[in-house]
Amino acid sequence: MLQNLGFFILLLGVLVTVHELGHFLVAKACGVKVLKFSIGFGPKLIGFTKGETEYQVALLPLGGYVKMAGELPYEELSPEEASRSFLAQPPWKRGLIVLAGPAFNLVFPIFVYFFVFLGPQETLSTRVGMVSPDMAAAAAGIRPGDRILKVEGEPVRTFDDMRDAFVGKFERPVPITLERDGQQQVVQVTPERSSEVSPVDTVERGMIGVSPYPQPPVVGVLAGSAAANAGLKSFDRVLSVNGVHVQDEAALYREVAKVPEGSPLALSVARLSPVAVGVVSGRVPEVKQVSLSRQAGEGPAALGAEAVDLYVATVASGSVAEGAGIQPGDRIVAINGTPLKSFNKLATVLNGLQAQPFTLTWRGEKGERTEKLAQAPLKMRDDYGQTSAPLVFGVRPWSFSSADLPPVEKVTIDLGPVAAFKEAALIVPKIVGQMVQVLGGLVVGKVSPSTIGGPIMMYQLAAKSAEQGMDSFLNLMAIISINLGVMNLLPIPVLDGFQLLSAVWEGIRRRPIPVRVREVANMVGLALLLLLMLLAVTNDVTR
Repeated sequence: MLQNLGFFILLLGVLVTVHELGHFLVAKACGVKVLKFSIGFGPKLIGFTKGETEYQVALLPLGGYVKMAGELPYEELSPEEASRSFLAQPPWKRGLIVLAGPAFNLVFPIFVYFFVFLGPQETLSTRVGMVSPDMAAAAAGIRPGDRILKVEGEPVRTFDDMRDAFVGKFERPVPITLERDGQQQVVQVTPERSSEVSPVDTVERGMIGVSPYPQPPVVGVLAGSAAANAGLKSFDRVLSVNGVHVQDEAALYREVAKVPEGSPLALSVARLSPVAVGVVSGRVPEVKQVSLSRQAGEGPAALGAEAVDLYVATVASGSVAEGAGIQPGDRIVAINGTPLKSFNKLATVLNGLQAQPFTLTWRGEKGERTEKLAQAPLKMRDDYGQTSAPLVFGVRPWSFSSADLPPVEKVTIDLGPVAAFKEAALIVPKIVGQMVQVLGGLVVGKVSPSTIGGPIMMYQLAAKSAEQGMDSFLNLMAIISINLGVMNLLPIPVLDGFQLLSAVWEGIRRRPIPVRVREVANMVGLALLLLLMLLAVTNDVTR
């Protein structure tokens, strides 16, 4: 807890120092007398005086301030101080001093990101770990283990590069250069349009149905197939082929490809077998040895099996599926006469149908069956004891725990100083634009006020990011610094943006905003700021 508190204070302390340092340095450069430079509010903890300025660290680290001579209209000043007071400066100087704080908050993240990007960085490679069977990549023949090298002739080194390469590319053939078994080949893929909607913008990109995360080689077995006759069962996980360990689907494809059709295959598989100890029951893995002839096809098909995706792993008690007689190990074949290739597609169709009836075809031990069914409410209780009755069908596919998943392949990208600075200089304006859009969304109601956070949220974010590593903590620092910079530029009284507006107003109109108007505006601004803080703290406590 003390460590987390330390990271929270460090986060706020650095950002407040950066902001106030901007005001301080520019005020000094403009000849304004600075009386106090404070990090934090409230009683002084430590401090010293150098020259004409007192420097201090105060008790409350939720802000800071730079006190300049003559900030208020009615201050009594000596003639020397009056000439160096803040309000005695021309509007352009006052504008620079006010602007400097938010500007430092917006420039500082460039240096933060520079150090984040500088040097070697590990990121996901373009090696395909999993291919969705019902999407464009599978139709084009891309399979697990392939490495994508180019998208429409443009080289890609990381998975993020590849995703970005498909922005604006959809519903037309796109040539993809991939590497398989050391050989390059070009395939034509027609991506589906996907709209990624966020509070700040909408990005339309092509989706081809690949993931960098490899899947374990788990198979589905059809009754009467060569795999079933050899002793394989649905949900068996292949551990080795002819003595060679296979850790993922890519390795299974690779090893069976080495064996000619009709030649013997010796498989080692892990099978979850039921076990009961008293009233407690469960399943434990057992290793089985299976021998069969190599079948036609690739991957699971070479074993006489199928991909496990559409095989039912569990059936909810009391559900429509259970009432229809669907059992674990059955395979979903079609819905409303349309053949299915993935559970995701089934879930999408069912979500769209809601309570409307549909025709489902599935295959079990007694062959195929087709029935007209409809989703129905099923009473459920979550981990917190809350009950609900959503519309469900009641079947679930095989799911893998994190311990079952093979390691994902990563590549190291080494950025030099020039490249790192370029990346940093590009990402900060992008985040600024997103911040502005979020603020606009809050004003027009497109973004929920519940997203606003306060000190508790910042404490939690600081603690969590620190646990994830220094890069994550620095990234959070940069984002909050940008947030502070953008927020302080808003033309709201008591914020820097209003003082900047006042300086611009005076520069154009040749007279300042009337004192009474400024006083009323400051009162309104303070009230708005207090309401915003109350909302933030309320959201923190609610969360």
